[in-house]
Amino acid sequence: MVSTAYEVALSTDLYELTMAASYYALDMRGRAVFSLYARKLPPNRSFLVVAGIAEALDCLSKLRFEEDVRSFLRSLPVLPSGFVESLAAFRFTGDVWAVREGTIVFPEEPILEVEAPILEAQLVETLVINAIHYPSLVATKAARCRLAAPGKVLVDFGLRRTPSLEAGLAAARAAYLAGFASTSNVLAGARYGIPVTGTVAHSFIEAFPSELEAFRAFARTYPGDPVLLIDTYDTLRGALHAAQVARELQAVGKRVRAVRIDSGDLADLSVKVRRILDSEGFPEIQIFASGGLDEYVLAELTRVGAPIDGFGVGSRLGTSDDAPLTDMAYKIVEYEGQPTLKLSTGKQTLVGAKQVWRHVGPDGYYDLDVIAAREEPPPGPEWRPLLRPVMRGGQMLDQPTLAELRAAHLAEMECLPPALRQIDQDARYRVTLSDTLRRRQEGAIAAVRAREGL
Repeated sequence: MVSTAYEVALSTDLYELTMAASYYALDMRGRAVFSLYARKLPPNRSFLVVAGIAEALDCLSKLRFEEDVRSFLRSLPVLPSGFVESLAAFRFTGDVWAVREGTIVFPEEPILEVEAPILEAQLVETLVINAIHYPSLVATKAARCRLAAPGKVLVDFGLRRTPSLEAGLAAARAAYLAGFASTSNVLAGARYGIPVTGTVAHSFIEAFPSELEAFRAFARTYPGDPVLLIDTYDTLRGALHAAQVARELQAVGKRVRAVRIDSGDLADLSVKVRRILDSEGFPEIQIFASGGLDEYVLAELTRVGAPIDGFGVGSRLGTSDDAPLTDMAYKIVEYEGQPTLKLSTGKQTLVGAKQVWRHVGPDGYYDLDVIAAREEPPPGPEWRPLLRPVMRGGQMLDQPTLAELRAAHLAEMECLPPALRQIDQDARYRVTLSDTLRRRQEGAIAAVRAREGL
């Protein structure tokens, strides 16, 4: 998370400040509602897993314009001095409703809604989008990896190629939220309590006179049961060396836990390595694979029945390689109790504060979502609301732990309809508007068209 008030305050686009300056000059103090949602999803995406809500709330609670911040803002000629000085007293005082992190959402459904004086609600736009956009992409890709490799152990290996160290933290948290077992990121382990795992790189093997000596040295110095990296020179010979070290460890009451393959034809090599380990008397040694993996590779390895027990997924997860962005927007939908909306082609907004109601069918799968006005009752007794208050008057309310969010997400994934589990298709889930919201939308559109002479 962004750690200082200085960084939080200046992590914004300039136009947020120029708009706020105009609101200040015009004495516009009315309350506004802004809604965050994804207009559409990237190709081959049927759903979005929300992450980053905690980061967004943390930024809102830290948002201050101390003297060092105002000193820089004074240097910007487009910001009047009176407005800059007024920011000394700024605190976010609004209310926030949001879905629980790990929730599956679909296009146009509000992920988070802010209700606050318009200057405050506008000023936090960039912070909110930035906090939620990237982690949600990573969480979605992690969830797709789990769908592609059911029952396999998945580990986040992405830190070295995430856009930044902070992004590496966000990615590790998002992947764990979505069901990954652990991460290689030590700071993520310290900050979030995520299990951390890791053994050696090829450089360790190359630093010794032979692969066998490297294996023996690592096994001798590693306090637990080692995982041996066997593809530095020749994978099959490496498997034989691993079996030899496993026999030596047996004599002292230790064992080789797994071997790791990081290159080559993983499907073919895993079959041959499994055969070697079994024939050498070590069927319990697991096979772990890494190297350029994503959900598509995992799905193919699963399809052909590769005997691989776990996977390290790195660069393509941490960069959300095939879908590095989605059309996430934060738009005003109400001001001073009146609906507001944008009519741009393909970018029309849904008016007012909202709720999303979700129905689970008799087969245990989601079958319909209804976007409704916030104050509407549920469509029926079997419906559950997705949004809940997470901040009131600028104060964060009690939040679930990461472990609780993870458990809730995994339970939710069990309810994902089979059509949406296909990783190479972009099947569409049924989302409708309530009658009340539809009437309000139509009325607001008619009012804007009449007012603007359209």
